[in-house]
Amino acid sequence: MEYDVLVVGAGPAGLAAAIRLKQQAAAAGREFSVCVVEKGAEVGSHILSGNVLDPVSLDELLPEWRNDADCPVKDKVTKDRMVFLTATQALPLPTPPTLHNDGNFIVSLSQLCRWLAPKAEELGVEIYPGFAASEVLYSESGAVAGVATKDVGVGKDGKARDNFARGIELRAKQTLFAEGTRGSLSEAVMSKFDLRKGKDPQTYGLGIKEVWELAEGEHQPGLVQHSIGWPSPSDTWSGSFVYHYGDRKALVGLVVGLDYSNTYISPYQEMQKFKTHPTMAKMLKGGRVLEYGARCINEGGFQAIPKLTFPGGALVGCAAGFLNVPRIKGTHTAMKSGMLAADAIMEALKSTSSSAGEAAASEGSAESGDNSVLAEKELTQFQRLMEGSWVWSELKAVRNFHPSFHKMGGLYPWMIYSGLQAYLFRGREPWTFRNPLPDHARTKPAAECIPIAYPKPDGVLTFDLLSNLSRAAVKHAETQPSHLRVKAGMESVPIQTSWAKYAAPETRFCPAKVYEVLVDESAPNDLSKARLQINNTNCVHCKSCAIKTPELYIDWTVPEGGGGPNYQNM
Repeated sequence: MEYDVLVVGAGPAGLAAAIRLKQQAAAAGREFSVCVVEKGAEVGSHILSGNVLDPVSLDELLPEWRNDADCPVKDKVTKDRMVFLTATQALPLPTPPTLHNDGNFIVSLSQLCRWLAPKAEELGVEIYPGFAASEVLYSESGAVAGVATKDVGVGKDGKARDNFARGIELRAKQTLFAEGTRGSLSEAVMSKFDLRKGKDPQTYGLGIKEVWELAEGEHQPGLVQHSIGWPSPSDTWSGSFVYHYGDRKALVGLVVGLDYSNTYISPYQEMQKFKTHPTMAKMLKGGRVLEYGARCINEGGFQAIPKLTFPGGALVGCAAGFLNVPRIKGTHTAMKSGMLAADAIMEALKSTSSSAGEAAASEGSAESGDNSVLAEKELTQFQRLMEGSWVWSELKAVRNFHPSFHKMGGLYPWMIYSGLQAYLFRGREPWTFRNPLPDHARTKPAAECIPIAYPKPDGVLTFDLLSNLSRAAVKHAETQPSHLRVKAGMESVPIQTSWAKYAAPETRFCPAKVYEVLVDESAPNDLSKARLQINNTNCVHCKSCAIKTPELYIDWTVPEGGGGPNYQNM
């Protein structure tokens, strides 16, 4: 199937790009075929975010959204609260300017994407959920030429089953990768075209989130609360969020930076422990948890943004990493990047077509409306538009926020520095902190770490992982081969390195209990009798294993389309 533009991923960036492109094409009187392919069973089913939305990009993209009764953006922020947690107290802190949320909204990002998708389809965009893009296609010249979707109906033995269906080649003149954080094809394109040359390695946080229905009297409509401090140790980057919205709903979550050093940390258990704080226990008492999920977010900031363009396409949204970490917001920047990618396509088309038209006119053969001039072209305009946009200046101003955590030596000196940055420097500091290490390289050997004893779940406020996982509605075809594979040549790493040296951190950081090390009970320390078990059907597609496993021994590939979580209100 051939299109003018193909978008991989139906998140806010991808949908914004598709909508903007059709809007621009209509205004220019051009015909454009635009396709969006999405690996989730439906649009929104793989989308998870806090989420407090700055509507600046939505206002630009769809100015009439406030008059649409079906739009899920309804709950205005009414109160900002920032606290420092100790084991027993919540000490109020000044809310930094970056977290002033006047005019912002508390939303379910999965619901917002479900609302955006029909808007795109009304403009003529073709959207295909349940199709997992598994391979980048290249032209003879080496330019990106589209993607291929994954075969379905393949058995664990790699052979075709009765329901086998071959994947589809989706070819396009321009392909926009909007897969979200650590997208597998985005990473492949970055590697092929060396887009990270001269950039810091991206660093990530793992967000653990639950949706709660609160008891009568505990709900404060529009409350946005953030915290730092307890329960994580002071050398670990972490913070919580609690957002009240809708009918007695609360979005409760904790983000732990995957640049932590203590191999015994479990982000999931940190989240469960967070809920036992007296203030949280009081808020959640009498309520019930409705949904659970987890997802990695980009936290490297400005210094980790790769080159955005390559022949035949571009990176948009969290595939590139436009999260504003101190604002704890990335939807507005992701959407704007998608819109600017659409603008760059139209700009490239106009400039190239006018040049081609002049040459063809001299021969009397100018062809109006020909989009083929976009094929294999590098959208250098997109990089220029991004660097001249408010997204670039917004991210550059907070470039030292996360990198300063390690430079300053942990939480307390970082709090002093970040206060100076927020109220005094405001992005004008003449220095830029760099991060030389990827997250997995910061993990210390188990011999250098202190084990952490987490409280047992009570089944009311805190939950064992597998019980909570059922609330993510995860589903994968159990007959298919595992989409999580140990990389070729690294078969010994899970046991000989990860388990023996680091006490298998993947068994703790994975928020879906995908990874287990099985040992012989009669000889528990015998490496030759231990093996890694990968419970791939549990996977919530958070991507933490592609980020934090020792030596990065896991190759994260897409499962059959439609597999994974089925988030409704995340």
